[in-house]
Amino acid sequence: MKKLPFLYCLIACLFSFHTLYAQKLSKAEKKLLKSIEKNNTEAISFLEKVVNINSGTLNAKGVQEVGAVFRDAYDAISFETSWIAMPPEMNRAGHLFAETKGNKGKKLLLIGHLDTVFEEDSPFQQFKKVNDSIAHAPGGNDMKGGNVIMLYALKALRENGMLTDAQIVVAYTGDEESTGKPLSISRKELIDAAKRSDIALGFENSTGFNYATVARRGASGWELKVKGKRAHSSGVFREHTGAGAIFEMSRILNAFYEQVRGEEYLTFNPGIALGGTFLEYDPKSGKGNAFGKSNVVAQTAVVKGGLRFISEEQKENARNKMREIATANLPHTTAEISFTDSYPAMGPTERNKALLSQLNQVSLDLEQGEVLAYDPGKRGAADTSFVAAYVACLDGLGTMGTGAHTPQETVNLNTIEALTKRTAVFIYRLINQ
Repeated sequence: MKKLPFLYCLIACLFSFHTLYAQKLSKAEKKLLKSIEKNNTEAISFLEKVVNINSGTLNAKGVQEVGAVFRDAYDAISFETSWIAMPPEMNRAGHLFAETKGNKGKKLLLIGHLDTVFEEDSPFQQFKKVNDSIAHAPGGNDMKGGNVIMLYALKALRENGMLTDAQIVVAYTGDEESTGKPLSISRKELIDAAKRSDIALGFENSTGFNYATVARRGASGWELKVKGKRAHSSGVFREHTGAGAIFEMSRILNAFYEQVRGEEYLTFNPGIALGGTFLEYDPKSGKGNAFGKSNVVAQTAVVKGGLRFISEEQKENARNKMREIATANLPHTTAEISFTDSYPAMGPTERNKALLSQLNQVSLDLEQGEVLAYDPGKRGAADTSFVAAYVACLDGLGTMGTGAHTPQETVNLNTIEALTKRTAVFIYRLINQ
């Protein structure tokens, strides 16, 4: 018998492996992929349409308009839709929810957001293709592309009759980029949805085709107010005058740097500082003015900053250290530090890691490569953080791109189809467990 050349044998073996590998997808899943391929051009056109509607967080009308486009699309695939309006004094548009009800498999909560950082006065407003692969798109990467992936994965599932008796809640918040306060109102419906779900999947922009997010740091604000004794500068450091507010502010910030810094995933940043004889600060605009003279000891100072943390324990430990430092005052000064909660932490729990393992298997079965956990120290906060205490979570399942939050933001159009396939198969398997 004639021996086959080595290269031919190698190719034959690889082909056999590929055939065996591809068989990991069921017939139903293969049908799902064909629907996504058929709908991909429409999905990209839909993305262009919603990107071209300005929906900066403070543009309530624009957020509602984008929400209406998505609402029509979900109505068309037989989801029950509702618009959750926020109280007028919150200056936020509200949220879109869409739901299909049932008891089969895992109960899912899919999370996106309608708003972007680009307000009506931004010069960056339009979707514009750079080439067949890349488009400049305000909010296209963060996160209207992820919203479209959610929609078109569910559309394919519906077209193939695969959502029967499944509970899926789709939540598009209207204020993720600047969360409405109080949180007890702006995130009530999202948290309520999580409490009747098993799993939450967030479609914030991807950190890379082969990464997903199992953990996000929480975000907290802090404000330091310092008082000193106003006096002629010739008396500074003397017993009757003391150090003044600016020296005390500087001491505290330096002590934060020296004594609180260094723990993994913990960061804190003073974003603005003012000091002098008199000052004015507007927290809504982030602007302020200070008046003082070089021959007058400063009597007042203020610092506004942010704190990032991986757990509630880490947050509280850091806060306690900062409080302790703020009370060890220089002569004739006082300081008060206060904290405001924004986003809780989404910790790297075992159930999140188990969910990543399932997504990884889907990706391998699709021959898209291994999916790894992304470094939480490199991610900001997001809406999945609000529900992480109630359900297993994964995030970062949205589109790929670059320059999010900048006028150079792009979205990678070539990855939308593949990511939609991964999402659809993942959802199919979860609701059939």
